Amino acid sequence: MDKYTNIHHPDYVPGTFNIYSSNSIENGVIYESSLRKTKNDIVLIPQPSESPNDPLNWSKSRKMLHFALMAFITAFTAATSNDAGAAQDSLNEDYDISYDSMNTGAGVLFLGIGWATLFLAPLANLYGRKITYIICTVLGLIGAIWFANATKTTDTIWSQLFVGISESCAEAQVQLSLSDIFFQHQLGSVLTVYILSTSVGTFLGPLIAGYISALTSFRWVGWVAAIISGALLIFIIFGCEETYFDRNKYMTPVSRKELDHRGHYESQVQRQPLIESSENSDDSDPQNDVKIAMKHKTEKASDIDQSINASIEDFKLVDGSDEKLKPLYKRVSIITKATNLQGWGFKQYFQYLALNMRMFLFPPVWLSGMFWGIQDVFLTFYLTTEETLFYDAPWNYSDYAVAIMNVPTLIGAVIGCIYAGIISDYFVLWMARRNNGILEAEYRLYFSFATGIIGPAGLLMFGIGAARELPWQVIYVGLGFIGFSWGCSGDIAMAYLMDCYPDMILEGMVCTAIINNSISCIFTFVCSDWLDASGTENTYIALAIINLGITLFAVPMYIWGKKIRIGTKKWYISSIALRDGV
Repeated sequence: MDKYTNIHHPDYVPGTFNIYSSNSIENGVIYESSLRKTKNDIVLIPQPSESPNDPLNWSKSRKMLHFALMAFITAFTAATSNDAGAAQDSLNEDYDISYDSMNTGAGVLFLGIGWATLFLAPLANLYGRKITYIICTVLGLIGAIWFANATKTTDTIWSQLFVGISESCAEAQVQLSLSDIFFQHQLGSVLTVYILSTSVGTFLGPLIAGYISALTSFRWVGWVAAIISGALLIFIIFGCEETYFDRNKYMTPVSRKELDHRGHYESQVQRQPLIESSENSDDSDPQNDVKIAMKHKTEKASDIDQSINASIEDFKLVDGSDEKLKPLYKRVSIITKATNLQGWGFKQYFQYLALNMRMFLFPPVWLSGMFWGIQDVFLTFYLTTEETLFYDAPWNYSDYAVAIMNVPTLIGAVIGCIYAGIISDYFVLWMARRNNGILEAEYRLYFSFATGIIGPAGLLMFGIGAARELPWQVIYVGLGFIGFSWGCSGDIAMAYLMDCYPDMILEGMVCTAIINNSISCIFTFVCSDWLDASGTENTYIALAIINLGITLFAVPMYIWGKKIRIGTKKWYISSIALRDGV
């Protein structure tokens, strides 16, 4: 079998793709395979089945409709998670709710985003992707109504927990849904739109909320969000198609040599419980699972199947060509049960939770989480600085003027997304051509070097400019650079991790979200105190150094990234087998 498409091949390396060649070499002989390719000879990864129900085979219009819905969910939830600031002054004046309390609400929001991502993720594997969007939208609706009726400190804090949970679907589920309908070589551009959607919501959300609060009242910030949430919920229920598809049941094109040797395509699948020792031991937590994975690390590549399979069964796969397209009511069903669902799936739910935590063992997950998380930290700092300094002399900005300061940040984010998304797609394909068709996940990291220069420069321009009252042009260009770093870092973080472990996207994004939002939560609580203690200029100098330091982590990852992927190969393969066998 081809070492680039078969995870059980002894030479397989996750994150290494033979993107331009569909031939395989075995024993010095070149075999032409039937792997599907685009018109430009790019190998399709993953290989689609013949089933009309395979999301990879959807028509362009169906894909674009689903893509647009995912982008809207991402932008809207990002906006609602950042619009509470527009009501802060009114809540303080009318109900004497302190700014510290509202800051606590922001920290709770980040916790809700990160940890809800973990607890909702198993539902996508058991009951389909759609149910998670419905749950999050309902909770967002509740949070918006609660915030619209806020009169007490507890209202401003706990309403944000529900709003945060509503955004959790955009932290991992959206990426999973997009990977269900698009091929690997398309994900860079797809993630560009995803990060753009996040940027639009993050930067324009406060601007729009500020206008709503000024033209009506702060309560309409919540009511408008509630109205949109209600309309979105209806559209999701009746118009969102399910993208869950058990690809393990279907035959996809394989090499001609293998088809000659077999009358049917056989696959070895894992059917054992996630934690084998759970029936014989009281200890069935993730740490025990990690010990099992560490024990497997010493095994030889030829023993992979034995290490991950309690039993092996061969079965005949179907190509799906005889299937009929599911009727619309089934395609938009609220719940789509997984093919391996056992009963109500309660035991499997907790097994999936343990499996998700296992992804913390993979270094690229930490790089992705830090890349993305530190950008949220900078967002907290510069928004706090805008609200603290720019209402006073020499700027004397109005609420509108402060809100409009998000525009240069958005412009920078758009440029950063195009740079790290669309342009990087062409770059990695160009690199693959120069490397005999072989694409390495680390090619994406080339684009982080610009972030390491422009991001710190933006922080210095904005922070020093604000502290020394430099011309507004310096400050606005600095904000544009910060926005560039936001868009670029987010795109690189997501694309690199999805390239490294393409069959564990949901699990990787869950851990990334936990790291990202935990970092954001911590800095939310220390932001004001740090600015007060060190001053604006010194604080932003420190932030610029932190930005540069985290970006430089891309250098060792670029050098040793493939060795790390080889080192985590057995964990990766066993994790896939455990997940599919739960």
